[in-house]
Amino acid sequence: MTATPVIVAIDGPAGTGKSSTSKAVATRLGLGFLDTGAQYRAMTWWMLSHGVDVDDPAKVAAAASEPAIVSGTDPQGPTITVDGEDVAGPIRTHEVSAAVSAVSAVPEVRSVITELQRSIAAAAPNGLVAEGRDIGTTVLPDADVKIFLTASPEVRAARRSAELKGKDAAGLKATREALLKRDAADSARKASPLAKAADAIEVDTSDLTLEQVVECVVTLIDERRRR
Repeated sequence: MTATPVIVAIDGPAGTGKSSTSKAVATRLGLGFLDTGAQYRAMTWWMLSHGVDVDDPAKVAAAASEPAIVSGTDPQGPTITVDGEDVAGPIRTHEVSAAVSAVSAVPEVRSVITELQRSIAAAAPNGLVAEGRDIGTTVLPDADVKIFLTASPEVRAARRSAELKGKDAAGLKATREALLKRDAADSARKASPLAKAADAIEVDTSDLTLEQVVECVVTLIDERRRR
C-alpha cells in the first residue's frame, strides 16, 4: 500500500523504455499500471478484425464506440481484452503496428480512449503509472508527476529490434526508419500529438540501464510526495 495516492504520467516515443520503466516503478511503489498504447492497438485490432477500412477516418470514427476495451492494471500481469477476448498477443502483430498510427489519429478514437483512460486513473485506489504519448499533455494534465523519456534513434532501434528478434544490420535500419516514421505521424497529428508537457521532466535513457531509469523516476515521485 502506498502512503499517498499518486498519478504518474510517463510519455515519449517508442523504444525509450516507457513500458519497462512504468511497470517497474508501479510494482515498486504499489501503484496500478496502464499501457495506453495497448488500448489504441486493441482498437486497431478490432477495426481490422471487423473489416473497417483503417485508412478511411470517417469509417473508423463511426465504429470507434463499438468495441468494449478492458485494461487490467496489475503491473506484474497487465491484461487487455476486447469484447471479452484476450488480445494481448494479437495486438502486437506487424499488421496492427502498421495501422495503429492511422487509427490513433482519428479524433473520435482518441476521445473514446481518453475517457476510458481517465476513468481507470480515477478508480485506481493507490494511484497509477500511465505510459503513452499524450498522458501529461491531454489525458491526465493534472498528473502529480510527469516524465518524458527520450533516447537516440539508434538506441531505440536497437532496443526494438532486440524485442522483435531482428538484430541484423538490415533489421536495425528498417526498425529505425519505422520508428522515425511513427514519431513523425504521432507528432504531426492534429488530435493530441506526441509532445512533452511544459512541466514534464525529460530523462534521456540512451546511456542508462533500466534500473537507473527506474531509480530516477522513483526518486522524482518520492520528492513530489514529500512536497
